[in-house]
Amino acid sequence: MDPIQATIAKNLTKFRKNRNLSLTQLSELTGVSKAMLAQIENSKSSPTVTTLWKIANGLQVSFSSFIQEEEPDIRKISINELEPIADNEGNYLVYPFFPYHPEKKFEIYIVTLKPGCTHESKTHLGDEYLLVKEGKLLVTVGMQEHKVQSGDALQFSGSTPHSYTNSSKETASFFLLMYYPEPQ
Repeated sequence: MDPIQATIAKNLTKFRKNRNLSLTQLSELTGVSKAMLAQIENSKSSPTVTTLWKIANGLQVSFSSFIQEEEPDIRKISINELEPIADNEGNYLVYPFFPYHPEKKFEIYIVTLKPGCTHESKTHLGDEYLLVKEGKLLVTVGMQEHKVQSGDALQFSGSTPHSYTNSSKETASFFLLMYYPEPQ
C-alpha cells in the first residue's frame, strides 16, 4: 500500500467520524459514491485529484488536509539537539523547544542568561508565562521590578515593555511559554 494512500484513508475516516457522518451521509455531501468512499477509507482505492476535491469541498476542508500526516502523540526533544538563538553577544540564549503553531497558539522556550546579562525584550502580542528553572533574575515589566528565583513563576502581557537581568555570578535559566490569544 502506498503511504500517501494510507494517510488519505486515515484522514478521511477521521474527518467523517469527527462529524458523526455515515458513509451514506458523506456520499450525499460530496457526490462521491458510498462504495468509493469505503474503498478509500479501507486503503483499497487511491482517489483521483478530482475525487479528493469533491470530498474536500463536501467536508469544507482544505485539499492538503488529506495528505497531512498526524503529529506523533509523543515528541521527545533534547536541548542538545537544538540550535539556540543568541542575543547580547551570546549571553542570552533562546532554545526553541516547541515553536509557534497556529492551531495551538503558544510556543515554549528555555532561555539562559549568563551572569551580568540584561536583555531588553521587544514588545509583542500575547502573554508570557515565565518559570525559573535555575538561578535568580530581575524581571522588569513596565515600571515594576520582580525578583524571581528557581521555583518562581511570573505571568505578564508581552505588550508591556519588559527586560530580564541576571546580576548574579551564576547562569540563570527559565522556561518561557508565550501564548497568543485570538485577535479581538
